[in-house]
Amino acid sequence: MTVGAGSSELTWAQLRDLNCSELEGAADGWGKASNRADAGRDRIEKQLLNGLRETQQGAAADAAVGRLRQLSRNLQYVYTECGLVRTTLNSLAHEMKAQQRVLREALEDAQALRFTVHADGSVTYPEVGEGLVAGKPLAGGTASAKGAPGLLPPSGLVAPNPNTAKAQDIADRVAKAVRAAAEVDWRFARILRKLKAEEGLKVPDRTWTDAAGDAAVVRDVAGGYLRSRIPYDASPAARREWWAGLTDEQREEYLAVYPDQIGNLDGIPALVRDTANRDNLQLLIGKLEGRDGERAETQLAGLREIDRQLQAGRQPPMYLLGIGDEGNGRAIVSYGNPDTARNVSAYVPGLNTSLDADFAKNDLKRARDTAIGAKEMDPNSSTASIVWLGYDAPQTSTGDPVGNFDVMAESNARTGASAYNNFMAGISATNQHEDPHVTAIGHSYGSLTVGLAAQERGGIPGADDVVLVGSPGTGAHSAEELGVGKQHVFVGAADNDPVTKLPNSREASGLGTGAAGGASTGFVLGMSAGPVGAIVGGAAGGIAGGAAGYAAQDAQSEESDVWFGTDPAHRDFGANRFAVSDGPRLLERGHSPTEAHSNYFDPAKDQMSADNIARIVAGKSGEIERERPR
Repeated sequence: MTVGAGSSELTWAQLRDLNCSELEGAADGWGKASNRADAGRDRIEKQLLNGLRETQQGAAADAAVGRLRQLSRNLQYVYTECGLVRTTLNSLAHEMKAQQRVLREALEDAQALRFTVHADGSVTYPEVGEGLVAGKPLAGGTASAKGAPGLLPPSGLVAPNPNTAKAQDIADRVAKAVRAAAEVDWRFARILRKLKAEEGLKVPDRTWTDAAGDAAVVRDVAGGYLRSRIPYDASPAARREWWAGLTDEQREEYLAVYPDQIGNLDGIPALVRDTANRDNLQLLIGKLEGRDGERAETQLAGLREIDRQLQAGRQPPMYLLGIGDEGNGRAIVSYGNPDTARNVSAYVPGLNTSLDADFAKNDLKRARDTAIGAKEMDPNSSTASIVWLGYDAPQTSTGDPVGNFDVMAESNARTGASAYNNFMAGISATNQHEDPHVTAIGHSYGSLTVGLAAQERGGIPGADDVVLVGSPGTGAHSAEELGVGKQHVFVGAADNDPVTKLPNSREASGLGTGAAGGASTGFVLGMSAGPVGAIVGGAAGGIAGGAAGYAAQDAQSEESDVWFGTDPAHRDFGANRFAVSDGPRLLERGHSPTEAHSNYFDPAKDQMSADNIARIVAGKSGEIERERPR
């Protein structure tokens, strides 16, 4: 496929005559193979599997589903690899065309000057003018990229031929184009030889590990051809227009080579992001399969659980809007299409959330429960319920005392707030309704992230309502500061949720006295004692001490300040407090210490709270069951 397999014998004539359209034609052929594999996979996922699930049951049906899933997985691999070959060939043509342009411009200059370019790249130039002394024409000569001009006048009193430097420049440009083309040819020949699959019909995990490596190599060589054109610095609305302006072939290449970039780019339509991220999910699984270490194992477990749920095909339909292994991991999952939904919510989880199996099971379930509940509240409207893990939530660990104190600071939340607003701007840009109803939801430390996002200039893009549950504060002193009007800020705070009764920073610094000081001391000590201590407060000083500190703080019902500003559930904040279950008391037998902090979305454990959240998301906040502020 390449011009000379990296041979140093490549000549400028071969480079000039290279027909790059043949390379592009071959790329088109691989593109068609990739598209056919994708169409086959799509038919399996959307028609055959759904048909089997709806009409057939039993061992035979289960076996058929298993085989169809394997075939779909194989076709996904074919789609990915053929797409990589296509982009490699197009990148090769792109780079060869660039060197052809350099060569063509040099040859055109030589022709205009009536120079002769020889087969070896040397350039002969004619005599010209008269010398200063002898009055004879200045001698011509030959310039070579590897040496000095061929013929030089014998005396410094003779003016140099002005063509000498021009010929030297042309010779150098010709040689440079040929050398660069030979290097390109050699580099792409290696890549194309590497892009091959194992024999057989199965695509095991190790094959996806190889595919991840292939994708990384092709991304590297396609940087100038594709990646440099991705509008990273543009607004989500501008990115939507960029994507809409691409040809089908260009979109296919981006999806095949840069599923990680396109799938996580705010402003790209949800269906496109889902397609890209499903492919990137497999590449990430393959990438982490080849790594050792606790972090890789933890994230791999989360990715596998998300993949399992995607393959299960449950309702509401899942859309994978973001996935990545940076930091503590990234995952954005929507139940329902946010581009077509009339009601859209985006929930931000908090402390200790990371891309792991617990997130993939529990946090995804919260979004799904909300989607189902909102649909029950308004059967005539479409709903998309999103869980957004697009930032590094603080983590508590007994082995990392410095990291334990992240939850006491706003830095993670401030970084997350900007990313969340970019995501929400993307949702606004791609939603097909003129004015969708959008709800921003924050739980625990995630409520601080949402609160800070709401306080950025312009607020949360598109947001109509803000819901805060289990909140240690929002960084605001009033609901009016959250940009949607206090009548559209809703708060759920269980009486037995200790996070909603944390001490304020003044008390926790040791300046507080009495009951509040006891609670604050328990909280601060608990921060260095691990996850339970960080939430409950006082684990480092003994469970009894933490319970006493919490109970003492409970007595401070008249205090409106919590750790991150005014308590959102307090009357001073001015929000609407909705009814929730009290939850199990701290250290109640048979319950985990943080259970009251975790039940807000679960209809099996707190039907009242789950229903109220669903009503707000469905645009029926006037029907919530209210509770008096503190």
